Amino acid sequence: MLEFPVIQGQGFRNVVEDGRVTGFSFRLRNPNYRGGPGSMLDGVEVVVDGERIPDHVPLWTLQGRTFTLDELRASTDVRWQLDEPATITVPKPGGLSTGVHHIEVTIFLRRSYIPPLIARTRFRAEAQRVIVPPAPEGGIKYGVSTYSYTGDVNTSMTLEDVFAEIADLGATGIEILGEGNIANYPSPDPAWVDAWHGLVQKYGLTPTNFGSWVDTTRYNGRDLTAEEGAEQLQLDLRLAKELGFTSVRPKFGVISWDLDPHPIWQETVERSLDLAAELDVVICPEIHTPTPIKHPVTQGYVEFIEKSGTEHFKLLIDTGIFNTEVIVDTSEEVDGDGEEIPPHLRPLAVPMSDFVEVLPYTHFIQAKFVEIDDDLHDLHVPWAQIIPTLLDNGWSGYLSSEYEGRREPGRGRDQVRRQHALIRSLVQGS
Repeated sequence: MLEFPVIQGQGFRNVVEDGRVTGFSFRLRNPNYRGGPGSMLDGVEVVVDGERIPDHVPLWTLQGRTFTLDELRASTDVRWQLDEPATITVPKPGGLSTGVHHIEVTIFLRRSYIPPLIARTRFRAEAQRVIVPPAPEGGIKYGVSTYSYTGDVNTSMTLEDVFAEIADLGATGIEILGEGNIANYPSPDPAWVDAWHGLVQKYGLTPTNFGSWVDTTRYNGRDLTAEEGAEQLQLDLRLAKELGFTSVRPKFGVISWDLDPHPIWQETVERSLDLAAELDVVICPEIHTPTPIKHPVTQGYVEFIEKSGTEHFKLLIDTGIFNTEVIVDTSEEVDGDGEEIPPHLRPLAVPMSDFVEVLPYTHFIQAKFVEIDDDLHDLHVPWAQIIPTLLDNGWSGYLSSEYEGRREPGRGRDQVRRQHALIRSLVQGS
């Protein structure tokens, strides 16, 4: 589906021809209530960051064909349909800089059923859109969690829209929530599974991490047994493998604000390791604020890895543990312990030296964030420290964007693009 704003988020990029950046392009949704022939389009005036582009300069691409304004006015065999975006290309040597840009457009349409003096109708729109540079080759891989689009998925975005969004920003990995994104979980229809693999192939994405829950308080009056926990984990291991994922993050029930996992965690994992090895899927418990790295929970996982010698149980690091500022505006309200700021919103500011110690035990990194401003400054996460740490230590796994800020429609899409622009700029700068 098209995005609701006339100026789409997808498709905003620099145009490269023969290795040179020759301009930029963006997509427009038809603002009218009906489609119409190209000959009745009468130009688009574009203003980017205050610079006005005359309406005869931009090129129009409709139904796979590109036109100047004069060619468009003379055409009768191409249409701008309501369900098809128009791509507008603006010649501009060097294009636009990486980051957030303010775009204003005025679209001119001629309408035969309106008196001639006013038949040339104006449709105005403006938006902030993000130029994301191409992903640097080698080293860090770039992915996105479907959690970033919570609120949009199943309302204004289908699962295919999510695939299209991730592919459009140049990421290669898709992370999902099993119970959030799989139709008829835990027993999807074979047709759904086939459709999933079709989307993976169509958009060229790699399934990365499968979000799973071991709900220890599932039953009123008693906790899960280790046997029941293992049954849940193994179900998700098999489903993850069927869909092409290489790791499963089991969110074990916790018993404290330090996120101490329920005592069944170890036996649950021990019962499941043989299956994980058989399927070649890694079990990755999450290190999530308010639990730092220098903590019995994290160290207990590391000791388990060392003692078992397994390659199929490793850590998942959530970058929220590196926050340096209090979070006051998030997507999920959770009561704290009676203090003004609940523990999970306080900055842990875990030092990079601690991070380096556990990188050899780390399989996956969720690039958690809450807000990136118009200057590509993350208000909480110190990416200027994290990215060099990963590069200096040869990290070649995924950074999977996990936006957890406010859930206004479309905000997650914009924020993920800002994060990729920020992270890729830091990688290129290093």
